[in-house]
Amino acid sequence: MKTVVKFASIQLTSVLVLLLLLVQGVAFAGNKVVIAHRGASGYLPEHSMAAKAMAYAMGVDYIEQDVAMTKDDQLVVLHDHYLDRVTNVADVYPDRKRKDDRYYVMDFTLAEIRGLAMTEGFEMKDGKRVPVFPDRFPIWKSSFRVHTLQEEIEMIQGLNKSTGRNVGIYTEIKAPWLHRHEGKEITRAVLEVLKEYGYTRKSNNVYLQCFDPNELKRIRNELFPEMEMDLKLIQLIAENDWDETMVYDKEGKAKSYDYSWMLKQGAMAKIAEYADGIGPWTPQIVKDGSTRNKLIITDMVQEAHAAGMKVHPYTFRLDHGQIPPYAASFEELIDILLYTAGVDGIFTDFPDRAVNYLRRAEYQRLGL
Repeated sequence: MKTVVKFASIQLTSVLVLLLLLVQGVAFAGNKVVIAHRGASGYLPEHSMAAKAMAYAMGVDYIEQDVAMTKDDQLVVLHDHYLDRVTNVADVYPDRKRKDDRYYVMDFTLAEIRGLAMTEGFEMKDGKRVPVFPDRFPIWKSSFRVHTLQEEIEMIQGLNKSTGRNVGIYTEIKAPWLHRHEGKEITRAVLEVLKEYGYTRKSNNVYLQCFDPNELKRIRNELFPEMEMDLKLIQLIAENDWDETMVYDKEGKAKSYDYSWMLKQGAMAKIAEYADGIGPWTPQIVKDGSTRNKLIITDMVQEAHAAGMKVHPYTFRLDHGQIPPYAASFEELIDILLYTAGVDGIFTDFPDRAVNYLRRAEYQRLGL
């Protein structure tokens, strides 16, 4: 009888501990982390305050902020350095587009941007605006607005205080090469805001990411010593044809940065000289052409870990056509990247699904 009572007591204690962790919003993952990609963007318009609050409530470890700079040098949270994919800027300011038909954030003041309606991402087809992901939050419904980096940090820190949690921020400097070319010092401005809100050391719950390796080297070697800061830096890795990073020649002509060297053997050791981790695209880890019976996994994660770096790939989505053929479900895709390929965390538009999966994995580890 004593054995049965003792066993029951152990089980009850375990359950109570797990329930307490759930109430506190802890995402069970060991060293694995869930990063809310543009917030809970699978459910609410990307980078809206509502999407960020929803992601927080889902128990994520980090919430992402993409940052661009306005005409009056304010920092706003938007995925693009232009406004026309998620706002009604073309209706309000039809004559303010550039020659490429885009409406650039840096051409508008913060007050002008605050006056725009913000919505789920859309694209133009046959002269009509249609959502990029048709099954997500309907475009032009409810009311959403662009906000500043400071406003988002204050909300996350406020929630950390009221909940007792410690959700981190994961900030990306968007197109520093373009901002610099246009005479704007976005990188220093971002660092000043992070420092103002107490993010100054690697021990702080923050990552700073960028696609531009030249800018990351500048941050590490020049700005950090000058500003007495030392944050965790992440080198994002793109495909060349995305034109994610451009390099200007002496005549001012831009050409796409060549990321191919980052995919070669030995590259991770070189990146580790200035960064603390990498943010690769998932096919750079598990190659296209992989099947359920034969995964083709590159050496990227293994080499990154050998160089002392974290690996946080992007982007895990539930939408139609977004789950590769080698995974039967969203959860299997997560499992393959986290436990077969061995990455340290994932960026996802559907953070609740990732958090819940990791909780179940922890239950199984504990034998519950």
